[in-house]
Amino acid sequence: MIALPPLHQFFDSAALAIVLGGTLIATLLRTPWRDGRRALRALAVLARKPFAAEPLIEQIAHLSRVARRHGVLTLDRSVVTDPDLAEAIAAIVDGEGPDAVTARLDLARQGRIERHVAVADIWTGAAEVAPAMGMVGTLIGLAAMFATMNDPQRIGGAMAIALLATLYGALFANLVAQPIAMRLRRAARIEAFERTRIVAPLAALAAREAPRPSRGSTASSKSGPPSPPSLMSVA
Repeated sequence: MIALPPLHQFFDSAALAIVLGGTLIATLLRTPWRDGRRALRALAVLARKPFAAEPLIEQIAHLSRVARRHGVLTLDRSVVTDPDLAEAIAAIVDGEGPDAVTARLDLARQGRIERHVAVADIWTGAAEVAPAMGMVGTLIGLAAMFATMNDPQRIGGAMAIALLATLYGALFANLVAQPIAMRLRRAARIEAFERTRIVAPLAALAAREAPRPSRGSTASSKSGPPSPPSLMSVA
């Protein structure tokens, strides 16, 4: 059985700096700074449970009972932490109908999907760049090795950079960046589907609490404006 060499022999700071530094620079150059910060903050999502709509549905049911007992205006004082739900409740309090509330929720969901896709694309791009940076490190190591052919003691360090840079690029792409991108896409798909479940109860609440015209105003609008007096009646 062949014994593996010690793990410290697989560490080279120069090769690691070339791969990670080059990947970071290349990713930031083709990514807006705002999306780059979101990509780093998105790492916290990986440790959370997938998004579930049940708590929001229960909160909508509670708000519906409150509006039925005390009036829809009391919802304006409710504490709602979810931004989509808060926007929909504010629209219902303002008297918007179910179609307008549904349009607001669809727009918010589409915007969230676009942001999640942009973040996942950043990590996918990093996975594509890392092997190329590994090849750059290999070329740098080979150039350094050929430049130090007369010094046998320095050839080993240059050869380590050339070999380990390719290794680091492959490992970072396939074991770090690409898995992160795939898990972020999965979390985004789950959240997008779960948020469609809150549309129907909010639309029903908006339809129930939408202001309705009074009978007097309806009758006057149907009868139309009063006709002017005729000349025969004046005479």
